[in-house]
Amino acid sequence: MNELNTVRPRRSVLYVPGANPKALAKAASLAADSLIFDLEDAVLAEAKCAARTAVIERVAAGGFGHHEIVIRVNGFDTEWGADDLLAAATSGADAVLLPKVEDPETVRQAATFLEQHRAPASLRIWIMAETPRGVLALERITASSDRLATVVMGTADLAKALRIDPGPDRSGLLPALGHCILAARAQGLDILDGVFTDIGNHPGFRIACQQGKALGFDGKTLIHPGQIDAANAVFGVTEAQLETARELIRAWEAAAARGSGIAVMQGRMIEGLHAEEAQRVLALHLAIKRRSSAPPTG
Repeated sequence: MNELNTVRPRRSVLYVPGANPKALAKAASLAADSLIFDLEDAVLAEAKCAARTAVIERVAAGGFGHHEIVIRVNGFDTEWGADDLLAAATSGADAVLLPKVEDPETVRQAATFLEQHRAPASLRIWIMAETPRGVLALERITASSDRLATVVMGTADLAKALRIDPGPDRSGLLPALGHCILAARAQGLDILDGVFTDIGNHPGFRIACQQGKALGFDGKTLIHPGQIDAANAVFGVTEAQLETARELIRAWEAAAARGSGIAVMQGRMIEGLHAEEAQRVLALHLAIKRRSSAPPTG
């Protein structure tokens, strides 16, 4: 299970407006797993060039400790897209986030551009799934490049395009969300739930996180630092889950030592697939623990 060595917590992924100096300065001190420095939706047209410069300078300055750093660029079909991607290529960021991806060629074009401009192999591509075309094509999109690591749901844009008010239970979005999770998992990719815009509704936010966890998302994208702790809690590993995983692995290893491919734990049949999932829970717990013990930044 070599992939367990690369498990990376993405419980809380905070959008940081690239045109907001205070937000850029504060980001490194926050407990989010990942930070998306946004050059697209959060920045007005007249401020985009200045925001690009500010974000690249902030990323170059470092001091982010355990944070995963992502830059959301503008689309290739805009006047800023190519320059955004060029600046991000050697910025030191961990990933670039492509907005409104609707076909595999967009990802392949970005990957080729990054290679031509000496981006390190470690620079990954994230994509937004936020349009009907993008959702329908996601199975092909997720297979388009080895650089692709993560799918991010753009649920607000998707709901608008579908002409629905998803409501508290997001019933109108569930078919699209399920389809996207299947497409991401088929390629072994992480996938993140969309934002919750009612910032003051803390109980509602926690419920949305719980729903996202139940659906299979790895974490949630956020628009306010006040949402970080709840997302970390819901998408993290509880003590009960940790102990269950440890007990399951012990039962599985004992059965294997007896030459059996099946174990029984508390009346439940345990197979290899259950042991693999338990190993992933332990790997996620250890990755989170390493982050928690990282030196403070700021």
